Amino acid sequence: MKKKYLVAAIAASLTLSACMVTSDGIKSSSELAASDNASSSMSKQSTENSANKVFSQNYLFKELANGLRVLVVKTDYPDLVSVQIPVSVGARDENEVGKTGFAHFFEHMMFKGSDKFPQDVYSDLFKNAGVDNGAYTTNDYTNYHLDFSKDHLDKVLEIQADHFRNLKYTDAQFKTEALTVKGEYLKNNASPTRKLLSAVRKEAFDTHTYKHTTMGFFEDVEAMPNQIAYGQKFFKQFYKPEYVSLVIVGDVDPAATIAMVEKHWGTWQKGNFVSDITPEPKQEAAKYIHEKFDGLPGHWLLVSYKGSDWQPEKKDRAALDLISELYFSNNSVLYQELVVDKQLASQMFNYNPETKDAGLRHVFIKVSDEKDLATVRDAVNNTYAQARTELVSAEKLDNLKSNLKYSFVNGLDSSESIAATLASYMHFDRDPETINHLYNSFDNISAEDIQRIANKYFIDENRTTVTLSALDKISDFDQEVDLNGAVEKIEMKKSQPSAVQFSVLDKTNDSPLIDVNFLFYTGAAADPVGKKGVAALTARMLTQGGSATRSYKEIKKGLYPLAGRFSSQLDKEMMSFTGRIHKDNATQWYALISDQLLNPGWREDDFKRLKKELIDGIKSGLKSSNDEELGKEVLYSELYQGHVYENFNSGDLSDLAEITIEDVKAFYSSQLTQAKLNVGITGAMPSDLKAQLMTDLTALPVGDEKRLTIAKAPALKGHHATIIEKNAESTAVSFGFPIDTIRSDKDWAALWLVRSYFGEHRSSNSYLYQQIRQERGMNYGDYSYIEY
Repeated sequence: MKKKYLVAAIAASLTLSACMVTSDGIKSSSELAASDNASSSMSKQSTENSANKVFSQNYLFKELANGLRVLVVKTDYPDLVSVQIPVSVGARDENEVGKTGFAHFFEHMMFKGSDKFPQDVYSDLFKNAGVDNGAYTTNDYTNYHLDFSKDHLDKVLEIQADHFRNLKYTDAQFKTEALTVKGEYLKNNASPTRKLLSAVRKEAFDTHTYKHTTMGFFEDVEAMPNQIAYGQKFFKQFYKPEYVSLVIVGDVDPAATIAMVEKHWGTWQKGNFVSDITPEPKQEAAKYIHEKFDGLPGHWLLVSYKGSDWQPEKKDRAALDLISELYFSNNSVLYQELVVDKQLASQMFNYNPETKDAGLRHVFIKVSDEKDLATVRDAVNNTYAQARTELVSAEKLDNLKSNLKYSFVNGLDSSESIAATLASYMHFDRDPETINHLYNSFDNISAEDIQRIANKYFIDENRTTVTLSALDKISDFDQEVDLNGAVEKIEMKKSQPSAVQFSVLDKTNDSPLIDVNFLFYTGAAADPVGKKGVAALTARMLTQGGSATRSYKEIKKGLYPLAGRFSSQLDKEMMSFTGRIHKDNATQWYALISDQLLNPGWREDDFKRLKKELIDGIKSGLKSSNDEELGKEVLYSELYQGHVYENFNSGDLSDLAEITIEDVKAFYSSQLTQAKLNVGITGAMPSDLKAQLMTDLTALPVGDEKRLTIAKAPALKGHHATIIEKNAESTAVSFGFPIDTIRSDKDWAALWLVRSYFGEHRSSNSYLYQQIRQERGMNYGDYSYIEY
């Protein structure tokens, strides 16, 4: 596939409906089935593969006597045909010193034509026939592509065959085109990403030809006008049928198309050259280089690791692609953190070209401030440490595979796109089954494979880092993260069982309904000065916001069929998260709510939505339509002036307007600790799930404060009355006074009985109810209570 990379696109599980090639001809899938004497198990396997394929077209595939391989796919897109001609020669094959860039150079020269079809003649033919043609060069192959009406297929094949066999150009044309290539090099080198790629390859590779890009080294490009003889040698070596494939897709008759190819290409003589590439020695240490780019706005970082060679039937390549998508795509946690939330970076993307030999896997990041380069570099490497030490969830991995699979299928929407995709894989070993082997391997990747392969490739000794800016040097950048050491520390910490630092009240029983309460001894009283409302926003973000791996919409969708609950309650010194689920759905429910509680997403859109709801609730609820609560809150503010109890639990409107997502994250980190946590469990929770819950909660910071330290209430002297004037038909009265008694005091139970006597929840037998409503005919709408 001609990758729409620079945002790494990979796909999964592709099975072609293939036909077998014999030395003397072609058999279709149906012919093979009719003549095959295979066992029933083999037939079943074929059926299963067929049912699972995502690219369903039959094709014909044949190798001619001269080594040319031909793949023909008939499609239902009317009239149109796409011909792709991948030649298995790229920058990788340029192994002579001083002779780099010739694969790309001949991409240009192939348009010069031949004696029979010179450039002006075939260009006129193509123009009149509406032929759209072009070419591109990569590390490992050069591809020529033509799209046109099916009526011109025979003539296009004839012209291209003659060009490949009898390319003709003058010395003057050779030299002129070499200057054109030099101009292209200079234009491309003005791109920061291309300049970074050129620098990292030159630094990362010592002997392998991946050391230079497809354009070649600039000094070699400058010398090209004087390399006419070598140009002829290069063409004769690689432009031979054993290096070339023909991919023909569209509204064609496959058998007739094969006949056309044999007519025009069959007499082309086979060559005998074999490209010999010196393998790259093992890298011994991490590398770093800085490139100065005068006038460049901002600063660029490129972190690159050596990956696997071409392994279509092994797991390494597929797993590495999945790692890139999981951890470094624009859907990743790191992208959300660096680009969206903290806005340290304005751009971040990955790029992982498919290469025959072990190539580089790249993460690009652009920042505005020099000081942020080290921060984002360490964030990238710490993310690789995370990939090496965690097991990604099976659900997340399966969702990624599914997304990539169907994204891939959606891209096969024309004869041209199908042909281009096939051509990009044919060059490896000139076998269409290669695409099957590679993409089937995605389905077999497990979370354990991801972790194992991450530990194999993402090590310090495989890393090369490049910075690019207008500065001569990047300050405070020399000390890179010790990735291997970071992994060792994480593993050591994981191997040492964490002692539970929170309290547990385990009342597990046989009830099918499981209730869990996560009670933290913190609350609105912990709101910092000027940030009243941050506790309320934190509680809401953890129950009405998404997690790092799921949006809130996805969580609600997941909870709906389970009839699962998860909500929060906030008071002055208490933040409680409660949930209920039937035992049959406990595991699925816990996966969703634990992700919210312990792995918050901190999405800016969730934050803005919840802050708006909280502010609107205070304005339209408390202030406009709930006189009883308003009166009580005013009473608090009068009784507790200058005290942490003074403010409304939901916050102060002026403070709420200024609170940021970073304030919420800081409150979460400092207040939701194990020391403050008390867990209550009832119902038939499975023992393994309970054990997982206990282990997961140890990920919270330990903390050293079990409860908030609250100052004594201000001394109350005399009698005070506050009148709130508002447009209302009724009048609400609230009165009270501070007391020193708390729940742990011996007088608490007696005080509780007094409260009950006065009246709670509009009890018709209570003293207040009798006095206020029954005897005086006034509405008694509230009840007596003891607060905090």
